[in-house]
Amino acid sequence: MTIADDPYAANLPWRATGLLAASDLTAADVHVARRLGAIGGEDDERVLLAAALAVQALRSGSVCVVLDDVEDAPTDWQEAIRRSPLVADGPHGPADRPLRWVDGRVYLDRYWRDEQTVRAAVHDRLARPATVDPDVLAAAVDRLYPSAADDAQRLALRTAATSHLTVLTGGPGTGKTTTVARLVAALQSAAGPRLRVALAAPTGKAAARLQESVNAEVALLGAADVAAVGSLHAMTVHRLLGRRPGSSTRFRHDRLRRLPHDVVVVDESSMVSLSLMARLVEALRPTARLVLVGDPDQLVSVEAGAVLGDLVAAFPRDVVRLTRTHRYGPSLAALAEAIRLGDADTALAVLRSGDEHLSLVEPTGDRLSPQDVAGLREDVEASSRALVAAARAGDAPAALQALGAHRLLLAHREGPFGVAHWAATVEAWVGAGGGPWPLGRPLLVTENDRASGLYNGDTGVVVADGLGGVAVAFGEPDDPRLVRPYRLPAVQPVHAMTVHRGQGSQFARVTLVLPPVPSPLLTRELLYTAVTRAREHVRVIGTEDAVRAAVERPVRRASGLREPR
Repeated sequence: MTIADDPYAANLPWRATGLLAASDLTAADVHVARRLGAIGGEDDERVLLAAALAVQALRSGSVCVVLDDVEDAPTDWQEAIRRSPLVADGPHGPADRPLRWVDGRVYLDRYWRDEQTVRAAVHDRLARPATVDPDVLAAAVDRLYPSAADDAQRLALRTAATSHLTVLTGGPGTGKTTTVARLVAALQSAAGPRLRVALAAPTGKAAARLQESVNAEVALLGAADVAAVGSLHAMTVHRLLGRRPGSSTRFRHDRLRRLPHDVVVVDESSMVSLSLMARLVEALRPTARLVLVGDPDQLVSVEAGAVLGDLVAAFPRDVVRLTRTHRYGPSLAALAEAIRLGDADTALAVLRSGDEHLSLVEPTGDRLSPQDVAGLREDVEASSRALVAAARAGDAPAALQALGAHRLLLAHREGPFGVAHWAATVEAWVGAGGGPWPLGRPLLVTENDRASGLYNGDTGVVVADGLGGVAVAFGEPDDPRLVRPYRLPAVQPVHAMTVHRGQGSQFARVTLVLPPVPSPLLTRELLYTAVTRAREHVRVIGTEDAVRAAVERPVRRASGLREPR
């Protein structure tokens, strides 16, 4: 018997009857709906079903439920919902109702209000041109991007200077960070001087990477631009807004206490949830420029909303997209583009082409055989040997180089296609090592720690310190940073990781083990994100059906933000 067949499974609604029992709802969905009904004096199961589905939608990343998409909908459903005392009917309905019906969508009212906040801010910012000296701007663009081949980057600079909202998108390695550095320099020339610039990202790891990359690019500019831009500091969006103790939704900066910055750049904005984006745009001064940078084709926020993708879909003429990749060659670029476009036939043809940078391993049975994972094991053992050799020699740059040589990515955390199983398998292949800090062990930081400057998602490797002890090397091979074990935040071995965890990282070689077709995590965004982590080679282990399912199954998050109005 499976969990789905078990009537006593913990995730199933207890004592649910009628419509609530017939739907694919959890106990939490039903409990919230019933509680709302009890508070608001509503016992119509059609309304309670809509409430439960709205809660369920949030757990799956949507901000609302589209009634027309619900199978076997009750009769007179919309009429029952619209006249319910729990529901505000339309955008101008009462403000004290927990649910809201708008254009065939049912929201928890808070999320509808967040959506309206973002929508209003976007329309307002696009409607108001920013003041800039056109001659100075033209000179700055020509100085920073003199080549006509850089048309998209030149457009990004002009857009950021003349608009209060810039959406800069592009795949991995298309030069988004380089463009951000020159964009700030152009603004300091054309709209400054002494503009107050904030760099932010959804996670500490992404913020640290943004700061390092942008400052490295700024250092390559002319002396005048370097002096004008100075040293830029990045932080998480939460820290930028100033999180209040004891609250995850309220911040020190809001519509009454605005951020002091003239320019706010948010990298990896595909991972910013709807609620966080709403708090950010509320806190911006009307005259501030907002630059959203990211790849809408990658995995989105773990919380509700897909704001960047919604904005790209709703305002395509106002988006600057970079398309020329510098990270990988034409074969990897062709695979990424086929996946992005949802072309499964082309994606499979590219994977099977015999190109040295790509391989598809198609299992012949229900379980992966030693032959199926022979290439994976070869890469794992080769990188492990290089790690251990460099670690024993105390060569931190070489150890970090080996750490980025190969990475095994999975969709799931648990189960036969999950991180836990494969991490144990890899450790059995390479050996666990002796002592609490075996030399060459790769480590993953699992919590943010400002004191040590390490963030959730950072990876390092244990190396000899030359004095008989050990340290853990973090950072890039050309600039390693050694941290003593006692100063580390929580860490764990990182023989494998989820694709979501690997987002924003890059490796020379990547192996992706796909789960079976029924897995809900098998999506276009997951496959695209995984293959674009590689610089040199991608190995996909999975059936043709799994590849097709992934390419043809985009993440669908219900939202009204995609509809410009």
